[in-house]
Amino acid sequence: QLQLVESGGGLVQSGGSLTLSCAASRFTLDAYAIGWFRQAPGKEREGVSCISSHGSRANYADSVKGRFIIARDNAKNTVYLQMNSLKPEDTAVYYCAADPIIGDYCSHDRDVDYGSWGQGTQVTVSS
Repeated sequence: QLQLVESGGGLVQSGGSLTLSCAASRFTLDAYAIGWFRQAPGKEREGVSCISSHGSRANYADSVKGRFIIARDNAKNTVYLQMNSLKPEDTAVYYCAADPIIGDYCSHDRDVDYGSWGQGTQVTVSS
């Protein structure tokens, strides 16, 4: 089974930046669309961004559009989420997940499409 491991979370001041990584093992990532989701305390999980299997399409939630950038390096079996201009409301546990679909498609707001999930990494933005 595909295993995903997130890293790069931490504590940052408002306006700062972080880059999250999602590394895969046991399978190559180029057969999967990858999504990033987050869950804040007391709130439902929400989709943040996604990228198609070969990186040709990326989607973003309106709340992060223009601030976050998703990218992938299939040679390194890793997907990245660069987060800029961070706000306190971005504070959450961030998860990456894999959808076994090849092609020019990904869904950032349908977590039911994603069958493999990482353990999450905490991002805390102080005001």
